[in-house]
Amino acid sequence: MQKIYDSAEAALDGLLRDNLLIAAGGFGLCGIPELLLEAIRKSGVKGLTFASNNAGVDDFGIGILLQTKQVRKMMSSYVGENAEFMRQYLEGELEVEFNPQGTLAERMRAGGAGIPGFYTKTGVGTQIAEGKEHKDFNGETYILEHGIFADLAIVKAWKADDTGNLIFRKTARNFNVPAATCGRICIAEVEEIVPRGSLDPDQIHLPGVYVHRIVQGEHEKRIEQRTTRKREEA
Repeated sequence: MQKIYDSAEAALDGLLRDNLLIAAGGFGLCGIPELLLEAIRKSGVKGLTFASNNAGVDDFGIGILLQTKQVRKMMSSYVGENAEFMRQYLEGELEVEFNPQGTLAERMRAGGAGIPGFYTKTGVGTQIAEGKEHKDFNGETYILEHGIFADLAIVKAWKADDTGNLIFRKTARNFNVPAATCGRICIAEVEEIVPRGSLDPDQIHLPGVYVHRIVQGEHEKRIEQRTTRKREEA
């Protein structure tokens, strides 16, 4: 099965339509599928729901799709760096489903494992729990959270082989893996595609069985918050 595509646009060909639920990997601006997001923007599809740790910043990441009003709903943990996100939410233009960060990751992981729901203590007694089923286990109250089953998953990896085995680097690993597994179709953009058999099996973070299409490209790798200190005098 040929999984390698020449461009992000080619990798998305035939998969995009209005009102998709898309799971997107990354943490802040680290490990986000920036090439695929740009290709989605250019396609013009709208009414999208994104399950993602965050919405990027105003001019990068999912933020570029907020600028073009292509996103209808965000399922996120953190949105503090995006002024347009805040404006759309406060004006009622964008639906937001806030999730505790661990809950969002587990909802993706559960979907990837075929688990429709699970109970967690996180959020009990807060707005997160409103309207959700409550159940007691061993004298403790838990709320029911549903697994995420996305129409499409888009992720960013460091290395891949032609079968789709993926290696992520550092922070990029946390949300990319569960996001990849919960998509009915998963596309991975990578920095490097290596020959089959050259990846150490013990170092593979996501088996190729989860990955349907791969595209290699150049990445900007922006830093969300750059913090420096003054150079010490000699």
